[in-house]
Amino acid sequence: MSTTYEGITFERIGHASKRLETDDGRIIYIDPWGEVLEDEPGDGDIVFVTHDDFDHYDPEAIEAVAGDDVTVAVFEAVDTSDLSYDVVDLPHEGDLTVDGIEVRTVPAHNDPDGEHVDEDGSPFHAEGEVIGLLLTLEGTTIFCPSDTDFLDHHESITADVFVPPIGGHFTMDRHEAADFARSVEPELVLPEHYDTFEPIETDAEAFAEELEDDGIRVELF
Repeated sequence: MSTTYEGITFERIGHASKRLETDDGRIIYIDPWGEVLEDEPGDGDIVFVTHDDFDHYDPEAIEAVAGDDVTVAVFEAVDTSDLSYDVVDLPHEGDLTVDGIEVRTVPAHNDPDGEHVDEDGSPFHAEGEVIGLLLTLEGTTIFCPSDTDFLDHHESITADVFVPPIGGHFTMDRHEAADFARSVEPELVLPEHYDTFEPIETDAEAFAEELEDDGIRVELF
C-alpha cells in the first residue's frame, strides 16, 4: 500500500522498510529487509540504513533494491565490509548532502531508565547504536526516527511527514509515538515497525484515531 504527499509517494514495503519516489522519478529506500521484499526491484537511486539490526541492515536486500548507479548511505557505526558498494558514512549526529538530498542525522536509542530494556536491564538500542533521518526532498521534510524512544533532543524537531515506530517492546509504543507526533507537528503520519511479530503487535487503528482527533492526518500505508 502507498500514499502520496506533495508529489512524493511513500510505500511501506513491510516492517520498517520504506520506498519513496519523488515527482521526478527518484527512488529512495530506507532500511530494506529481505523478509518483506516480494521481488528484486533493482530501481533504487539511494539506499539509507539507520543501524545494524538484522531487520534494518540486510546486505542482500540492499543488493535487491539497488539500481545500477545506486548511492548507499549507512550509519558509520555499522560494519559494511560485506557490501560490494562504496558507502557514504552517516554520522551519529550531523548535517550532510547525499546525492543532492539534505540529510540531518539524529541520535536514536532507548532510554536506559525506561521500559524498553532486555531482561538484564540493558536498553535494546543503546546510545550510539542507531540514527534517525530527517530528509528534505523537494522542499518536503520527512522525519524517520528509527528504533528509538521519544527523547529530550527530539523535541526540537519538526517535519511535514513523520514515520515513527509504534509497536513498543523494542521501540516506543503507540502512546509514546502519538506524543512524539504532536511534538513534531507533521501534516502526515505514517506509522511503521508494528505487527511483524508478536512482541510488537499493537492497535494501529487506535493510534490513528488518537491523532486524527487532534487534527493530524494518519495513513496506515
